[in-house]
Amino acid sequence: MDVTFKQARLANGLTIIAEVDAAAHSAAIGYFVKTGARDEETPVMGVSHFLEHMMFKGTPTRTAEQINKDFDRIGARNNAYTSHEMTCFHATVLPESLLGKGGANEILADMLRPALRQLDFDTEKNVILEEIAMYEDNPFWVLYERAMQERYTASAGLPVHPLGHRVLGTKESITNLASGQMREYFERRYSPDNTVVALAGRLDFEGACAEIDGMCGGWGRTGATRTPGGPKAADRDFTMRDAKINRAYMLSTWDAPGATDERRYAASLLAQVLGGPDNSRFHWALIETGLAENADAAFEPRDGCGDMFVFASCDPERGGEVFSIIERELNGLADSLREDDLEKIRCKAATGVTVAGERSGGRMQRLGRQWTYQGSYTTLEEELERINRVTVADLRGVIRDFPMRPRTLGWSLPGEVA
Repeated sequence: MDVTFKQARLANGLTIIAEVDAAAHSAAIGYFVKTGARDEETPVMGVSHFLEHMMFKGTPTRTAEQINKDFDRIGARNNAYTSHEMTCFHATVLPESLLGKGGANEILADMLRPALRQLDFDTEKNVILEEIAMYEDNPFWVLYERAMQERYTASAGLPVHPLGHRVLGTKESITNLASGQMREYFERRYSPDNTVVALAGRLDFEGACAEIDGMCGGWGRTGATRTPGGPKAADRDFTMRDAKINRAYMLSTWDAPGATDERRYAASLLAQVLGGPDNSRFHWALIETGLAENADAAFEPRDGCGDMFVFASCDPERGGEVFSIIERELNGLADSLREDDLEKIRCKAATGVTVAGERSGGRMQRLGRQWTYQGSYTTLEEELERINRVTVADLRGVIRDFPMRPRTLGWSLPGEVA
C-alpha cells in the first residue's frame, strides 16, 4: 500500500497530518479536539458532550438543517463522538467532495465555530437529558459509571477526579448548566493549539492545508493544557440494587498502561487472551459452560494511565460461583499463558488493525487519535510489527507491573435498595 505521511502546522498552532494514498477511492477528514470529560470542572460535567451536540445546531452562516443538507448533498458519512479524552468531528467522502466550498472540510471547519444560540441550547438540553435517561435503563452502563466514580475518587470525602466524570454528565449537572458556562469552556478548550486535523485517502495535501488555513488560521491560541494521569487507586467494593433488573452484573477494574506506554500492546493482547470473544479463558470457563451470559475483559489506555476491565452478567444465584471462577482465571493467568494463546490473539489483532487500515476513514481515525495522544506518527506497518513483537514474557510483565490489586469491584443486583 503506497501511503505517504505528511505534516504541517499553521502559525496559530493547528496541526494538520495526513496519510495520502493516490490509489484510494475515498478521502476522510477529522477534527480532533483534545478535550473531554476529564477536562471539565465537576459542576459542568457533561459540557464536552453537550457541546458536541451544539456543533450540529448551526453556525453564523449555516442553520442545523443546512448542515445536514450539505453533508447529504456530498454523500458524506459523517458523525462525531466525545470521550473522556477527546472530541472528534469527522466525515468520509468521495475525493472530489473533500475540499472546496460545500466540501467536507469546509462544512466541518464552519461547524467548529458554532453560533451557540440560547434557543438551541435550551432545546438540546432536553435531548441530552433524554439521552441520560436512556442510558440509565442499561444496567451495565449504570454500573460502569459508578465504578469509574469510585475508582477515581482518591479517598472518602475528596472530590471525584475528572477521570471519574460521566461523559454525558448527570441530570443535575446538565439541568444546571448555563449557556455562558458552555461558551467559556468552548473558548478555552476549542483552540487551534489543542486541535489536530487528520486526513487520509486520495487528497491534495497542500490544497487541504491552504483551505484549512483560510478557514481556521484566524482562530486564537489559548494554551489549553491537561494534567495526565490520575489519583492513586485504592481497593473499593460496592453493591447497587435495582428492582428493574433480574440478572446480576459484575465489573472489576484496576490499573493498566497508558496510551503512550509501550506495554499497551501487551496489555491489549492480554485482555483478549483473558476475555475476548470465542476463544478466551472466560469464554471456555463461563460462556461455554452456561454459567454466564457475558464474560469479557477489556483494556482502555488513557492519557498518562489506563484501565483494565473485567465484566460478567449471570443468574443472581450463580453470582458467587461466577466470581470465584473469574478470580481463579485471573490468579492463574500468568502461569497458564502459552505461546499458542498469544499467537491466535496476535493474528486477530493484526487482522483488525489491517482491515481498519484498508479504509480511509479507519486510517484517519487511527492517525488522529494517535497524534492527539502521542504527538508523533507510527506507520501501520510499524504498528503491526510492534504487535507481532509481543512475547509471553511481555504479557507476564504487564501482570507483574500492573497487579490486579488495588481494584474497584462493583455489583448490580436485583432488588430494592435497603
